[in-house]
Amino acid sequence: MKQILITVILCATALIALRIAVPKPEAKHSVLEAIHARRSIREYKTTPVEREKLLTVAKAGIAAPNAMNRQAWAVRIVDSKEWIDSCTAAFVESVKGTPLGDHLLTDSFRNMFRNAPAVVFVAAEPSAYAGVDCGILGQNIMLSAYELGLGTCCLGSPVGFMNSEKGTKFLADLNLPEGYQLQFAIAIGYADQSPEAKPRDESKIAFVE
Repeated sequence: MKQILITVILCATALIALRIAVPKPEAKHSVLEAIHARRSIREYKTTPVEREKLLTVAKAGIAAPNAMNRQAWAVRIVDSKEWIDSCTAAFVESVKGTPLGDHLLTDSFRNMFRNAPAVVFVAAEPSAYAGVDCGILGQNIMLSAYELGLGTCCLGSPVGFMNSEKGTKFLADLNLPEGYQLQFAIAIGYADQSPEAKPRDESKIAFVE
């Protein structure tokens, strides 16, 4: 009986030691939490984003489901301040005196990507499903960025500029596959704001009987 008791005590001690020695896994956001907690960020810190994180979110993007698994998309990451500043200078010149320029060119304006230090461009081969495929890819990028402590904002205005005559040079810099069209850009960086959630109209959801 004494031997059994000693064995039980030794086993219990070993288990306690094991629990102490093995670090607990870092808490992660659930998918649902990330979906409901993520916000579009329009103010960023100047802190550069680590390339490892940028690559991680890009890989999460291309893990998205897509029509017939054609993967007819292209992802380009820009974190060069020189390129962003140069593109921004050309953009500012093109919108001066326009309503868009009046809206964007405030005292806090640093660059055309909501002042983010990095931007992800998403392009696709034209098809009936390009918009859907790229939309899912973009959501994957934004949710995974949230998981890594980064803010994001999906942007459409850079697309119009880069498809214009004054933006041609910058579009060419992305070196997209021939025939591919730019769909949207995603500003990405460390958030410098914490916006509240905007109400969602749940009446848009209905069961079909």
